[in-house]
Amino acid sequence: MIPETKAEESWDLEIKAKNSLFDLKLDEVWHYRDLMWLFVKRDFIAQFKQTVLGPAWHVIQPILTTLMFLLVFGKIAKIPTDGIAPAAFYLAGLTIWNYFSACLTATSSTFTANAGIFGKVYFPRIVIPISVVLSNMVKFAIQFGLLVVVVTYYHFNGYPIYLSLNLLFIPLILILMAGISLGVGIIISSITTKYRDFSILLSFAVQLLMYATPVIYPLSYLKGKNYKWLIDLNPISSVVESFKYVIFGKGLVEPYSLLYSVLFMFCALFFGYLIFNRVEKSFMDTV
Repeated sequence: MIPETKAEESWDLEIKAKNSLFDLKLDEVWHYRDLMWLFVKRDFIAQFKQTVLGPAWHVIQPILTTLMFLLVFGKIAKIPTDGIAPAAFYLAGLTIWNYFSACLTATSSTFTANAGIFGKVYFPRIVIPISVVLSNMVKFAIQFGLLVVVVTYYHFNGYPIYLSLNLLFIPLILILMAGISLGVGIIISSITTKYRDFSILLSFAVQLLMYATPVIYPLSYLKGKNYKWLIDLNPISSVVESFKYVIFGKGLVEPYSLLYSVLFMFCALFFGYLIFNRVEKSFMDTV
């Protein structure tokens, strides 16, 4: 048998250095889609390894948090919920908020948490944060199933919940929230390669951000108040409010706020990927 010469050899993949900051090579992400799904499976399984209740924690956690909100914000603070059953109102806000916070905190540690893998094998680094966003959709689906049960119960027991075709917008709202968390997350992950303090600051900031987001109160509660503009600056406020609106048929969804969230998502993804693209070239020297 005559061995192949160099001229006859063919390669499935040729790895080339990126020539500029805008050399994004997004087509590589599709080429590594099978690896991405492996990471999705890995992330989901790793959450429940050596646990007793497994995925049931995704149901227990929002139930316990909702009960606490009912006591503190419903009974003690007496914050209105737009005439919606308080338990359903809080659970809806928590469902979409938990997805955002889980995606943001996980993607923000992309480089530091996966340095061992990055140092051994080549693949587009952006595959990791994208897989995180996708794997957390499984968690969202579980909690959304719980929300459906609760909303259905209240709907058939005379509570004013107006189900409509607006429910078809839920996938778009989820994509918008995923895009914002991915964009902001990869920006923070790029910063934390050099400044580890940001990871500590992030966990604290996420806790505070929840209170600047209409999770425990409706936006209509702030209407006419002179500090409402601070809440409007939060790009996920309109996303959370829209999520509750399409489910309950009540809420203050302002088109300009929703447009602001969409523009913020595209800007965060664009500039986030540019920064991510630059940092991934040399992050192994600093991590």
